[in-house]
Amino acid sequence: MDAPPFRIWPPLALGLPLGIGLLLTATIDDPASLPGNAARWLGGVLIAAFTVWNGWTLIVMAAHRTSILPGGATKMILQSGPFGVSRNPLYLGLIALTAGLALIVPSTWGLLSVPVGIAALRWGAIAPEERYLAAKFGAEYDAYRSRVRRWL
Repeated sequence: MDAPPFRIWPPLALGLPLGIGLLLTATIDDPASLPGNAARWLGGVLIAAFTVWNGWTLIVMAAHRTSILPGGATKMILQSGPFGVSRNPLYLGLIALTAGLALIVPSTWGLLSVPVGIAALRWGAIAPEERYLAAKFGAEYDAYRSRVRRWL
């Protein structure tokens, strides 16, 4: 099969720690409180940013007829639009969404879960995907990787 061998599905890598964080907030309360209105406002901004950013990314992917779902075969290295800024624009958007949701609730445990989710995403999806792309595209992917950062 021509696809990256993910260890964990990317939305699950971020969603599971967030869910645990929200559950902790609901059951044992937070270790510290977030400033209510400011946290909710920032959460809304992050969710709006996720919507615009991931929408743009999906439009670019659809225009190039490449797989939109994680785990699909990659036909080419996309380098335009958000892919010229980040090698992982959809994952970056998911991180913004996760942090935004934690802030809207607000949940300190949920917010503290974001780095755990990022680590799971890095281990379970990004590392296997980078190995897959390097093996499939060789020097083209190496050049892209040297030009464009993983995140921003």
